[in-house]
Amino acid sequence: MNRNATPTSDRRHLPYRLLNLHREEVAPVLIAALFFFCLLTALMLLRPARDALGMERGIESIRWLFIGTALATLAVNPVFGWLVARLRRLQFIGATYGFFVASLAGFWALLVFAPGAVGERSGQVFYVWFSVFNLFVTMVFWALLADRFTSDQGKRFFALISVGGTLGAIFGPWLTSRLAVPLGTPSLLLVAGGFLLVALGTAWLLLRVVPDKAAGAASTSATCAAVEPARIGGSAWAGLVAVFRSRYLTAIAGYVVLMTVMATFIYFTRLQMVAAVTDDMDARAAILGSIDMWTQVAVLVLQVTLTGKLIQRFGLGVALAILPVATALGFIGLAIYGSFVVLVLLEATNRAVQRGITRPAREALFTVVSREDKYKAKAFVDTFMYRTGDVVGAQAEGVLGRLGLALGGLASVVVPLAVAWAALGLWLGRAQARHAVAAEHEFSSTPGHHRAPSSSGKEA
Repeated sequence: MNRNATPTSDRRHLPYRLLNLHREEVAPVLIAALFFFCLLTALMLLRPARDALGMERGIESIRWLFIGTALATLAVNPVFGWLVARLRRLQFIGATYGFFVASLAGFWALLVFAPGAVGERSGQVFYVWFSVFNLFVTMVFWALLADRFTSDQGKRFFALISVGGTLGAIFGPWLTSRLAVPLGTPSLLLVAGGFLLVALGTAWLLLRVVPDKAAGAASTSATCAAVEPARIGGSAWAGLVAVFRSRYLTAIAGYVVLMTVMATFIYFTRLQMVAAVTDDMDARAAILGSIDMWTQVAVLVLQVTLTGKLIQRFGLGVALAILPVATALGFIGLAIYGSFVVLVLLEATNRAVQRGITRPAREALFTVVSREDKYKAKAFVDTFMYRTGDVVGAQAEGVLGRLGLALGGLASVVVPLAVAWAALGLWLGRAQARHAVAAEHEFSSTPGHHRAPSSSGKEA
């Protein structure tokens, strides 16, 4: 290949055209995909144990664990905001991941040196810890990508980067099946910690990639600098304030809450059906793991073949509206047939669309906000607001159950919510496009200025 080829000429070559990439974008995309692979491998090493432990005291206890998790994320947010305000980017990323690695080492020590202390209470602590861990490590990853890449790049290859996470989500359970017996369950915590450390190394590498090569010579709105930027500054609670001051960020938060309410409805329906199938914890973990594995295969197909082109062709709004429509149709089918097979299809479809289409589209929404909002406001939305949706969904599902409403009653609640959810997704797609145009105009009119406009204040 001609080394002097321009991005335009690169696009004439079949591999670049199929992947919708410029040649100079391949390296940062691969690094980011490896980053996500390591994160999801670590998460999936631990997730089956989280779900199995959470069910030890029954499904009702999980509703209260959701409340505990929401409160934990609210408590952690100002700490993370303080780190973002006072440390450079790689420093607060390292501090966040380092804390979770140390936590895994602590759980390992407890299991190895004080196994008698492990019981229901410690299982609940691990459930809450894992739920916080899951949200924060992935939030930091996507915040870095939103800060690292432009709006156009996010639309084109966030789905490709997500392939790395999907492969990690497939590899993690496979690795668990291979290592659990020879190494023992406690050692899996150390393995997960090792993958987190590798992920931190890839974050460092991603930040060291030359911006011109990462963003592409044709991209004029690069959002990152070659040199590690100065501290972001601001207050620890700036993220919370920004979310409720900006209509755009408030809409993103509303979309996330509705998404998690629906996912929680599916989650508790699944737990109830799995509990009806077997009382054995190991059997439950096996069933849950099997659902996870086949879901990841569907996600991979979507990410490789469809998502990037769909977002570019129809826009973020349509991509964000697909999940609400699919969820509504799935619950209608579940209400009609009510079988475990239909539930598996519903959950697989929901997760596949959510991870394969919705997640890349949702993360692209943050490419047009200020750097402070990319980390602080995003942290608040992706952790506390996300878990707030869990709490609302869990309590609402419990109330519907106590009222004696079957799956048909649940579907009657889901469908109207899905309509509002889809409408919000369409609005967000249009708003993001307006913000992207404004960012492009600001960049072109102010040479050397690389910061996206703040999302605070009055907006579309």
